[in-house]
Amino acid sequence: MIDQLFFNQAAAVLAACRAKGLVIATAESCTGGLISAALTAVPGSSDVVERGFVTYSNEAKVEMLGVPPDLIERFGAVSEAVAVAMAEGALRRSRASLAIAVTGIAGPSGASTDKPVGLVHLAALTSSGGNLNVERQFGTVGREEIRKRSVTQALEMLRRLADDHAVRA
Repeated sequence: MIDQLFFNQAAAVLAACRAKGLVIATAESCTGGLISAALTAVPGSSDVVERGFVTYSNEAKVEMLGVPPDLIERFGAVSEAVAVAMAEGALRRSRASLAIAVTGIAGPSGASTDKPVGLVHLAALTSSGGNLNVERQFGTVGREEIRKRSVTQALEMLRRLADDHAVRA
């Protein structure tokens, strides 16, 4: 069930996108579809949400979004470069004009010294060239909390890009 905070944030994102004629695609790893779930919990979201990709494994990132395998090998799946490539792939492989991507380590395992639990990279792109990249280090606040904070951050980024986007002619 989507909580009220997500619902309100998602409704605001959808309204902003609707006003600007933007359509959304999501590319999610550590959130496992929660961003799409938050957006589609709002009645009438189908005119704004085009599709969602849940690419939990590296293979899915490559196969579904076209993330170059050497990018994952060079920077790791949890990196700004991979988050950006995921968002680019979501735009290329959909009819969307706005994409959000998230990749991170929700824990409790999977961390390393340089990539601790709670590290999350997000990228939001528009087909007209707008972009936002954010790195968050949420810390060891628990898997569910890391995922919730990631969704909140993603919705905030979508709203910001939608608000900044020029009105469709």
